[in-house]
Amino acid sequence: LAPYRGWFPVISSLCCSNFVYFYTFNSLKALWVKGQHSTTGKDLVLGVVAGVVNVLSTTPLWVVNTRLKLQGAKFRNEDIVPTNYKGIIDAFHQIIRDEGVLALWNGTFPSLLLVFNPAIQFMFYEGFKRKLLKKQLQLTSLDAFVIGAIAKAVATTLTYPLQTVQSILRFGRHRLNPENRTLGSLRNVLYLLQQRVRRFGLMGLYKGLEAKLLQTVLTAALMFLVYEKLTAATFTVMGLKHSRKH
Repeated sequence: LAPYRGWFPVISSLCCSNFVYFYTFNSLKALWVKGQHSTTGKDLVLGVVAGVVNVLSTTPLWVVNTRLKLQGAKFRNEDIVPTNYKGIIDAFHQIIRDEGVLALWNGTFPSLLLVFNPAIQFMFYEGFKRKLLKKQLQLTSLDAFVIGAIAKAVATTLTYPLQTVQSILRFGRHRLNPENRTLGSLRNVLYLLQQRVRRFGLMGLYKGLEAKLLQTVLTAALMFLVYEKLTAATFTVMGLKHSRKH
């Protein structure tokens, strides 16, 4: 069961995060575009704004999620302090009690920088989608899966070093340099990146990228596939109801 450690908080965090992101993105798009054709630039801007809203709203869930997922793991790095949480509620309680409420937003700074990850992902996805829809009436399941996978692969590869730092700061049990205790500040982001390069070399910034790509690419591809099918089904039902009224 070790590979499934922390599965429940992961699912909870993903549900909340995706809901906030998709709802914000599509609401802003409906207000800004208003029936006109969207552009790559608009998709990028909307993705960034939706990402900022998502980060500020759901970072506490991801902090707890990261700690529960790594709980019980054996670390070779002596700078990491182990944790002991009974569940999501207990993790929230202990973090607030021992570290203060603001600790729930550890890693917010790199997370805000990482809003470009879903923004880049959506920009590529919407761009590929527009090109395909010029040649055909609607996306097939394979189309949605493939372009969703490609978009996420590009976004993950470009932002992976920051994702590594984000995870370290979210875990929050890392003894940082005593001169600066502000978790998530630009100085500590740069400090952690430098430490990683010194320890593993330049390629150390991409250590574990293969596993991350396998996880995020499959997740995003399936998410976009389900998203397109649910959207199509919703509009079909709405269309049927509309035609019945008239």
